[in-house]
Amino acid sequence: MKTRARTAPPQSAGGQPPVQRPRERVLVVDDDPLAIELVRGVLADFDVEILAAPDRATALAIMQSQRPRLVLLDLILPGVTGMELLERLLEIDPGADVILVTAHYSTESAVEAIQKGAYDYLTKPLPIQRLREKVGRWLEEARTRQRAMELDTEMVDTYQFEGIIGRSPVILDVFSRIRRIAPHFATALVTGDTGTGKELVARALHRLSPVLNGPFVVCNCAAIVESLFESELFGHMRGAFTGANQDRAGMVEHASGGTLFLDEIGEIPLSVQSKLLRVIQNREMQRLGSPQVRRVDVRIVAATNRDLKAMIDKREFREDLYYRLAMVEIRLPRLAERKEDIPLLQRHFLKRFSESFNRPSLALSRRAQTLVSRYSWPGNVRELENVLSYCAMMSPHNVIDVQDFPDSVRNQLAIAETQAEEEDEELFSLEELQRKHIHKVLERLGGNRARAAAVLGIGRATLYRLLQKE
Repeated sequence: MKTRARTAPPQSAGGQPPVQRPRERVLVVDDDPLAIELVRGVLADFDVEILAAPDRATALAIMQSQRPRLVLLDLILPGVTGMELLERLLEIDPGADVILVTAHYSTESAVEAIQKGAYDYLTKPLPIQRLREKVGRWLEEARTRQRAMELDTEMVDTYQFEGIIGRSPVILDVFSRIRRIAPHFATALVTGDTGTGKELVARALHRLSPVLNGPFVVCNCAAIVESLFESELFGHMRGAFTGANQDRAGMVEHASGGTLFLDEIGEIPLSVQSKLLRVIQNREMQRLGSPQVRRVDVRIVAATNRDLKAMIDKREFREDLYYRLAMVEIRLPRLAERKEDIPLLQRHFLKRFSESFNRPSLALSRRAQTLVSRYSWPGNVRELENVLSYCAMMSPHNVIDVQDFPDSVRNQLAIAETQAEEEDEELFSLEELQRKHIHKVLERLGGNRARAAAVLGIGRATLYRLLQKE
């Protein structure tokens, strides 16, 4: 068997070797001393430190104190099953990777193990070359994950535009529209579902406009009582209504020389919409209870998650006001439409929560990353932010795992999977059934073809050939 020769560490320009990362620790949990020695010999030329545990108590103690990154776990141990110990080890450190070792292989047990958090599956007697390949692949993946994490951190800054983060084509198009619109707009309409970042767009338009040094005033139209709308927006004079004890400027006046952001514009009553239209058309307004016309110079950004055209048909929104606002419209995509942005957003939020909660190096486990990528995020970026904030506060570990997520997220994902399985319960050809099973295994393993091939009990070349038939 060929072995790889160790090479001397490269020298830096100053003649000193570069800073070396600590060796990865591998824990072998097996009650057979010969199996442990076999692993030591097979992995002797790998840059890893081998730790050994013959029983449950020793394995848990080593896991707690030394935090090995990889565990080779025998499925049959005295007094405990490998599945039970797998769950306990991952409770201690969700960031560890566990390869289960068993003499009795089955696809069902392999899928169950990986669903419980196992990294991979090996059969006994230990195949030397496959063990070397799996550990070698794991080391490469660990290095790749570390590089990806560092790259993601750098990319958060690279792909951050005025507080908005993304690199997907749809969000890059939004950035481009903001840049083109900001220097010239008088009114703009931002549409999109709740939690997509409409206020961030409004602030970006303001900061990139000629009035960036002027005020940016936010009016949450959904939070204003209908009877107070006119007073809140346009102000009032003393005595204009009961309780009006002094003259007061409204939000429109406060925003003069800058930008007024009208969030949830669809909530403004029809009686007030006509007066808002006058501000847009003539740049003038009157306080409630005053005959004096006041000139204002204000840019208006309106936002809504409602269908304003449908409201026009129901006579709930003025058509002329809509077309004045929608001279420039920016539609924000749902998070489900820009899933390639989720890793960047995830890294951005975890970095922020690491600092605000004093939790250094917060990260997601592999299983948690799979959950985040498969969940539909109906609450969009705001829901992702809130969920990761909850996880950062509640997780006892720096590596956040699936059990740290709110029940609502895990339950919704389980319901969606159950519905998908029920929809699949129909008659298929053997070839179609094989194709569906391959895709189901791939989906549950986060698209990792090498691990899917191992679970399916076929070679990677065979898996690639089957996928190419489609």
